[in-house]
Amino acid sequence: MKVKFLDLKSPYIELKDELDRAYKRVMESGWYILGKECEAFEKEFAEYCGTKYCIGVGNGLDALHLILRAYGIGEGDEVIVPANTYIATWLAVSYAGAKPVPVEPNEKTYNINPTLIEQVITERTKAIIAVHLYGQPADMDSINDLAKKYNLKVIEDAAQAHGAKYKSQRTGSLGDAAGFSFYPGKNLGAVGDGGAVTTNDQLLAEKIKILRNYGSKIKYYNEIKGFNSRLDELQAALLRVKLSKLDDWNERRSKIVNIYLRSLQNCNEIVLPYIPKWAEPSWHLFTVRCTKRDELQSYLHKNGIDTLIHYPIPPHLSEAYLEMGYKVSDFPITEQIAKSVLSLPIGPHISDIDVMEITTRINDYKY
Repeated sequence: MKVKFLDLKSPYIELKDELDRAYKRVMESGWYILGKECEAFEKEFAEYCGTKYCIGVGNGLDALHLILRAYGIGEGDEVIVPANTYIATWLAVSYAGAKPVPVEPNEKTYNINPTLIEQVITERTKAIIAVHLYGQPADMDSINDLAKKYNLKVIEDAAQAHGAKYKSQRTGSLGDAAGFSFYPGKNLGAVGDGGAVTTNDQLLAEKIKILRNYGSKIKYYNEIKGFNSRLDELQAALLRVKLSKLDDWNERRSKIVNIYLRSLQNCNEIVLPYIPKWAEPSWHLFTVRCTKRDELQSYLHKNGIDTLIHYPIPPHLSEAYLEMGYKVSDFPITEQIAKSVLSLPIGPHISDIDVMEITTRINDYKY
């Protein structure tokens, strides 16, 4: 038996005819950057998320970085970030010239704990980045209330949350702006890098369109020092095809999760994901916790089951942020999560039989 953690081939097989037509349409057009496909995808993804604007960019990191830049956040400013997140969230803040200020997660949801945010707000704080980790929406009402109180921007890191909902409202529309990634392994994945910003802020949208294109509205007329970060026509065309399947694929993910939850509920050595009443996760990842995580991962690997750890090294302990002076035990909840999490295979094309085999192996393991 062999169960891969990520299956990128099956989505192509399912949508082969449509994807091939989209590819051919772009190639025959002779136009590959900032054309009709990107414009169409931006319109369709904005409608999907429930926002007025979508701006396609080069990747998810750029999406967050350009939002911060467009808001004028930079040197001397502080941005509150989750301690428990992928390092890209922090890097976006650093690229803008600002300082990331980490906050511990809620131990149940793994997302930033709103009750701890206020104590780190200073006169330099300009924004809060709320990450919807693993596809689980953050507690946005609490975060938005704090932001309103202190006149802060709220930026969603929705890189893992395509189609997720918070109180029936889609992620991407829950703050001032949101950054999405279309990395191939995402719920809505391209065949290379890609990203987007969604927002209802017209001025922000216009600034990001300029920033992504060398600081220019009109070629060779550069208003500001911009960047080269554009969602290309081929990726946009392929994403348009996949967007039409996103809800179906997310529904399939939810069914797989139900099998996991039902089959593992009596395994006392495993901590299953907690789902708040207001959350409809997109289930980008199905992540459990286990005190004997490394041993369990090795056992599953020997039985042909691939798993991954998201994420083994918290940003505050990475070499990239040595200059901030953090040490082990500074963020104990985050560190404990990093030592115990294990992501099990999930995706719209994994079979029920494979999921049941995974749960059987986990239940049979001698902890």
